Amino acid sequence: MTEQERITVNDPRGPVNNGEGPQYIFYGAGADWMRRKGIESLRIVREDRVRLADRFAPPGGYRTAADRLEKPGSVVLLDAPPGSGRRAAAIMLLHELGEDGGTAGDEARFEELPATDTDEHAPGEGDRFLLDLSGITDEETYAKARHCLAVRRSRVQQAGAHMVVVLPSGMAHAHAPDLEPDTVKLRRPRGIAVVTRHLRVARMEFRPSDLRSAGLQHLCDRSPMWELARLASLVRAARDSGRFGADFAGWLDQAMHAVTDRADEVGRQVTAFRATPDRTLLLAAAVFEEFRADTVYEAWHGLMKTVRHEEEATTELARTDFGERLAALGIERDAAGRLRFEQLAYADAVRTYFWENFPGVRDDLRDWIDEAAGLRGMTVDERVDVVIRFGEQCLAVGRPDHLFDLVVRWADGATGTACDPRAVAALELGLSHERLGGWFRRRMYDCVRSGPLSDGLVRVLTAACRQNLGATHPDQALVRLHYLAVRRGQAAHEAAEALLELGSSDHRLHRLLVGRLRDRMRRERDAEAHLQLLTELLRSDRVPDPPPWPDLFRGWEAVFAQPPTDRWTPLVKSWLTSVTHDSARDMALGVMVGATHGRAAALHRLYALACDWAGGGRDPSRAAVASRFWQHIDQASFARTEHTDPGPRTTEEER
Repeated sequence: MTEQERITVNDPRGPVNNGEGPQYIFYGAGADWMRRKGIESLRIVREDRVRLADRFAPPGGYRTAADRLEKPGSVVLLDAPPGSGRRAAAIMLLHELGEDGGTAGDEARFEELPATDTDEHAPGEGDRFLLDLSGITDEETYAKARHCLAVRRSRVQQAGAHMVVVLPSGMAHAHAPDLEPDTVKLRRPRGIAVVTRHLRVARMEFRPSDLRSAGLQHLCDRSPMWELARLASLVRAARDSGRFGADFAGWLDQAMHAVTDRADEVGRQVTAFRATPDRTLLLAAAVFEEFRADTVYEAWHGLMKTVRHEEEATTELARTDFGERLAALGIERDAAGRLRFEQLAYADAVRTYFWENFPGVRDDLRDWIDEAAGLRGMTVDERVDVVIRFGEQCLAVGRPDHLFDLVVRWADGATGTACDPRAVAALELGLSHERLGGWFRRRMYDCVRSGPLSDGLVRVLTAACRQNLGATHPDQALVRLHYLAVRRGQAAHEAAEALLELGSSDHRLHRLLVGRLRDRMRRERDAEAHLQLLTELLRSDRVPDPPPWPDLFRGWEAVFAQPPTDRWTPLVKSWLTSVTHDSARDMALGVMVGATHGRAAALHRLYALACDWAGGGRDPSRAAVASRFWQHIDQASFARTEHTDPGPRTTEEER
């Protein structure tokens, strides 16, 4: 991938064939701000894969790969040139295997795996995995990735799962020979077919003859798939703006100029305007395009102050007025007083030019955005707009630290109990980046394991896990939420609730969280927080359906091994009530008692709780449930008495 290539997503459903460059792919589950801004998530979940399928143009060799992937335990490696839509092809190969669903009550996973980490949960039958290695450019990293691939390949084959691997370009000499039989070469799809599908989904009215120009054919033959997707979205943007005529040919012409000519045009303009006030106004207008003129004016002056430009000694009335400066730079003010560039997608090109060609001011731009994204009079949507535009450029030039710096600043400065939407938007943008998402996941991990955190940052990290990471990397979200949940304070309680929600969402995650909490209770001296979480997780209203009895037994076993406390009350009573309303859960009575391993104190406590529960309601069925529970308790007590040695030796439990 080159640093210069990127996607600007304008279509509400986003691009499909993802090729080279930092791909701004948003994963947020329920992140409404993304949908308001027309930035579509590409979480690897079914509804988004369905939208992806509407726009997907299969590359050459796709059917061969699909046939090989059908068999359970199959692994297919895709060898394709950059820009050919190889990542989209990998996602669609897995999607077309069939409906989501698993065995034994577990939901089949559809997840992307990290390139060089094999610590994730073991795969199950029917699970589907994407392993995208296309961003690897050095042999050392690829060597580590090959080792991880070998481990995962074995696990997938043994479990009857499926995995598609996107191989890196320019690394053919380093491919393992034993992978050759599973490798399929893909050829780029017909570019015109990609453009056509995108335009049709956008409900553009056109004739096949409208797409036969030599210029468009040249683009379709040479451009990466992401650029063709962007081209189609710009055609739609030209139509929707109402500023570029009323016919398809005019919209297409504007879009083609935006794709091919804008970088050179911006370069010539920046060369022509060398004064700091002109250049800072050009950049401020690009970052704040479609904002009110007063907001742009304030942001402009803030930028000049940040880059330490000395104001002219004369009064403002004696200087060139604001409107004249705007007109000289080709910036319009519409009837509503909002500013925009005369040419389609020009603001995107201006932002890219400044971040790429003025690396020495990037720290200043970060500090400027810190203030400018909070200017008075801006709506939440507008603040998020600024964050996204800034964040795109940070990620395009490989400075994720600048974006995370602002996450921390904004989160730490939040007041009350609400998350700062700027911080949440910035973090989700980073997590969703195809190439740098792993950097943000690691940074979050380091953060949650560090020293004190502000409540604001805990809330932002929790929101990112709940809305984003929980959909794309649920195991990692679970780990990060666990670290946050065992901290102190109200924000930690909110993290605990998010952790329990995620752990209750399916059988696999429930099993994973039960095991993690049990492990922490054994390993850490201060086990109280983990015990509290485990007790809450095991309540009847937290358990996936049907109840995972082996996991419940292990969890109850850990809880009942502790001295009886009032914490048991809601846990036990929730299950007694659940059995009253659902006879299919009657097994809970015996499993709960069995988890005590006959400990007298635990059995006495269960008996007392059942008595209190049975007498606390008018439902006659309570007495019947309590009676069956008492029978299990009596049998366990009798068995314990029968197996107790009356001699001087002590039992293992007593020791």
